Amino acid sequence: QVQVVESGGNWVQPGGSLKLSCAASGNILTIKAMGWYRQAPGKERDLVASVRSSGETVYADSVKGRFTISIDDAHNAVYLQMNSLKPEDTAAYYCKVFAEVANDLGRITTDYWGKGTLVTVSS
Repeated sequence: QVQVVESGGNWVQPGGSLKLSCAASGNILTIKAMGWYRQAPGKERDLVASVRSSGETVYADSVKGRFTISIDDAHNAVYLQMNSLKPEDTAAYYCKVFAEVANDLGRITTDYWGKGTLVTVSS
């Protein structure tokens, strides 16, 4: 029904940069919000950054000033520019899309998750 695909994860040295991309496709009527979450081994999945269709953004305190989230409404895409990366940023990064979609029952608004992309920060 809705597919969410992340890309851009890689290995990078501390202090380096990466840009993650996420694209949503399917029977999407309206995207309400998109966001990035991350989960390190043995830890819970936590919010990194999110952006509403209004443009309002939210960032985790640990990434403020280093990460920037941006949305491309025309392509149902969201990006996460990550600068000054630290070893503690190492995690699987997941994209979440909160969207209104059309299905056999009409319209529903719910979350859709991607399968994640791995970011490793080490020397």
